[in-house]
Amino acid sequence: MQKTLNKRSGPDLGLLWKVFGGVLFVYLFLGFMVIPCFNTLTSIFREKDAAGKADPFAVIRFFFAGSMPSFVWNSLKLAVCLVITVNVVGISIVLLTEYFDIKGAKILRLGYMTTLIYSGVALVTGYQFLYDKDGILTSWLAQQFPGMNKQWFSGFAAVLFTMTFACTSNHALFLRNAIRGIDYNTVEAARNLGARPFKVLMKVVMPTLLPTLFSLTVMTFITGLCAMSAPTLLGYNSINPEIVRLAGSSVADESFPQARAALLSVILAMFTILLLTVLNHYESKGHYLSVSKTKAKLVKQKIQNPVANVLAHAYAYLLFVIYMTPVVMIVLFSFQNWKAIQAKALEGFTMINYFGTEDYSYTRSNGKVKVVTDAISGLFSNEKTVGGIQLSFVLSAVAAALACVIVVVAVNYIFRNKNKKRSKAVEACLLFPWLLPTILICYSYRIYFNGNVPYVFGQNLYYQKNVRLLIIIAYTVVKLPFALRMIKAAFYAIDDELEDAARNLGASALVTFLRVKLPIVLPSVLAVFALNFNALFTEYDMGATFHSNEGTTYAMVIQSMTDEEGRNGFNRNATGRRCASTVFIMIVSGIILYLVYGVGARDLAERLERKEKRRARINRIRARLTGNKAA
Repeated sequence: MQKTLNKRSGPDLGLLWKVFGGVLFVYLFLGFMVIPCFNTLTSIFREKDAAGKADPFAVIRFFFAGSMPSFVWNSLKLAVCLVITVNVVGISIVLLTEYFDIKGAKILRLGYMTTLIYSGVALVTGYQFLYDKDGILTSWLAQQFPGMNKQWFSGFAAVLFTMTFACTSNHALFLRNAIRGIDYNTVEAARNLGARPFKVLMKVVMPTLLPTLFSLTVMTFITGLCAMSAPTLLGYNSINPEIVRLAGSSVADESFPQARAALLSVILAMFTILLLTVLNHYESKGHYLSVSKTKAKLVKQKIQNPVANVLAHAYAYLLFVIYMTPVVMIVLFSFQNWKAIQAKALEGFTMINYFGTEDYSYTRSNGKVKVVTDAISGLFSNEKTVGGIQLSFVLSAVAAALACVIVVVAVNYIFRNKNKKRSKAVEACLLFPWLLPTILICYSYRIYFNGNVPYVFGQNLYYQKNVRLLIIIAYTVVKLPFALRMIKAAFYAIDDELEDAARNLGASALVTFLRVKLPIVLPSVLAVFALNFNALFTEYDMGATFHSNEGTTYAMVIQSMTDEEGRNGFNRNATGRRCASTVFIMIVSGIILYLVYGVGARDLAERLERKEKRRARINRIRARLTGNKAA
C-alpha cells in the first residue's frame, strides 16, 4: 500500500508565514547590515570644530593633513607585494606537486597544505616562536653571528614573509583543482608539434589557469589590504590595526578617533567593492576552453634538463622546510618545560603545557624563598585559556549553525521563486556582507550597538555579556555569503522531478523541503558548517574589535599569552601553553578538514569499496590468527 503525504497547512497559514518571514528578513537586513554601516558612513560628517559648530569635512581635512594616508599606503604596499609573492610561491607549490614529476610530491603536498590546519593568530605566533627576537632560529643565528640585529623579524618584511606562506592555502585548494582539470590531450598535442616543455607550460597550461589565477589574485589583494593579525603582532602600521586602536580611543586622547576609524573603514570598503566588482565583471564574461571529447588525465611532466631538475627539487624541498619548520618546532616544544623553552633546547618530555599545574619558587633579594601557586599551568588547566576555548567554541558553533539555517531557508525560497525579482533581492541581501571588509561590519556594530538602541528594544549589545550575542551576529553575517555560494551549488543537484512527485502525492512545500530536499543537501550543509566553524574558532579580526572582559575569544587569549609570561611570577610557561594551543588548533582543524574533504568527499561507491577492503583485511587477520592457534 502506497503511503501518501498529507498537506498540513492551509493557504491562510502559508500566507501568514510568508508575511512574517518577509518582515523578519527586512528587519534583520536593515538592522544588522544597512543601518549600522550607514551610521558609520554618516559619522564621518557629523563632527564639530573647536567652536562647537558642525564641520562635515573636519575629518577629511585631518586625514590629508595628518599621518592617516600612511596607513592606507602601507596596506596598499602590502597588498601589491603579496599579490606578487603569494602567486610566485602558490603557483610554484602547485606545479611542483601536480604538474612536474618531483620525487616525494605527496610528502611535499602535505607540508605545503599545513596552513590549512593552522592560520591567523596561531600561524603568526608560530612564526614568532621561530623568528622573533627570542625565537629559536634567531637565538641560534645570534650565537653564530653575535653582531646581528635580533629585532629583524618585525615590520613590513616580517608581515610579508609570514603572509606569503600563510596565504597560499587558496592556491593549494583551488589552483590544484584547476590544474588537475587540464586536458592532457592539449599538452600532448603541443609536444607533438615540437613545442619545448617550458613553452607548453606558458602557452598551453598557464592560459588554462588564468581565470582561477585572476580570482586568487583579487582575493589575495583584498587579504593583504584587510590584514589584521600579522600587522598587529609583528608591528606594521596598516589600516585594520589602526581602526581597532582608534575604536578603543577617546576624544581626550586624540582628535575625533571614532570618525577617523570610520573613515578608514569606508576607504577599505571602497577598495573592496571596486575589486569585487572587477572580479564579478571578469567572471561574468565566461572563460571556456575547447577540449577533446574524451578528456585525458594530466600526466606529470619530467624535467629533462638535469641541472633544472636538481634546482627544481632543491627549491621544492626548501619551500617544504620553510612550511614545516614552524609546525615541527611548535609540536616539539609543546612537550618541553618552561626552562627548556627559554633555553631553546629540547630536554626530556612533559605534558605540563597541556594538563596539570605546578608551583614556581624563586629566591628574593632578601634571601627568602617565594612560592607562586599554580604559576605553571597546562592548556586545559588554565582558567583563562579554557574560558577562551569554551567561549569561542560556543560562539563559533552557534554562528556557523545560524548561517547554515538562514541560507538553507533562503536558498529554498530562491529556487522556489526562480526568475522573480524578490528571489534575486534576497540573494543580493545575503551577498551584501561580501562587499564590505570584516572590520567595517564589526566596527559598525561596536559603535552603533554601544548604547540603548531602539532598534533592538533599547538594549546595549556591547555591554558586558551582551557582547557575546553581538559577536554571534557578526560571525553569522560575515559567513552568509560563503554559505550561500556553497549551499546554492548543492541545491542545483536536486532533481525537479522529485519535488513534482512529492507535490503530486499531496505534500506541502514545508514537508517537501524537510523530507525531500533537505536530506539531499544535508552533506553539503554540514561541510559548510564545519568550514565556517573552523574559520571562526580562531578568528582574530572580529575578536580584536569586540575584545572586552566578557568577550575575550580564544584568539585573543593566544595573542596575550606571551605578553603576560612571567608577570608577577605567574604564567611561567605561557609560551609553552601557546605552543600547545597551536597544536590543539591544528588537531581540531585537521579533523574537520578530514571529515569534509576526506570522508565527506567520498561517493557511495568509494565508501562501499573501502568497507569491503576493511572487511577483507579483518578476515585475513582472523584467518592468520586461527592458523597460528591451530599450529
